[in-house]
Amino acid sequence: MVHTNLEGSLFEPTLYIVKGMCILDNEGNRILAKYYDKDILPTPKEQKAFEKNLFNKTHRANAEIIMLDGLTCVYKSNVDLFFYVMGSSHENELLLQSVLNSLYESVSILLRRNVEKRVLMDNLDAVMLAFDEICDGGVILDSDPSSIVGRAALRGEDVPLGEQTVVQVMQRVNDLFWEIFKN
Repeated sequence: MVHTNLEGSLFEPTLYIVKGMCILDNEGNRILAKYYDKDILPTPKEQKAFEKNLFNKTHRANAEIIMLDGLTCVYKSNVDLFFYVMGSSHENELLLQSVLNSLYESVSILLRRNVEKRVLMDNLDAVMLAFDEICDGGVILDSDPSSIVGRAALRGEDVPLGEQTVVQVMQRVNDLFWEIFKN
């Protein structure tokens, strides 16, 4: 599909759909953020200013999408966290929403449905891995929360047995074997 801008010129199709993803707390402070386009928000100072502005525009809103500073931003909030996925102004909102849903559901599974700041901070390493499993350099890699969690889980006990990969189960069995053998 080829996109057009307001003047009618064509945008070339690209795999680089996501410009950034972030999770903010209920005061608009960054918990985790990744930006994939060096031309958009290239410095941490610009990123934090954008995040503050984004939070101020969305924390009381009931909508799920906003256009801000030339970016299409989709978002979701839960308890004391705000999840955001950003794309260019001509990007398909449904595709961005799919990435947002994948992010939120993956975090929800990783945190055992207890999606709140304290629990997220305790499991930040696994959530960071989930970010990387969903998107790399702006290219969407996966949108299935259970496969994202399967690859993002750091230890077998972080994921219920039914959601573990065969490699994770075998590693857990190996660890138990050596633990028993040492005793």
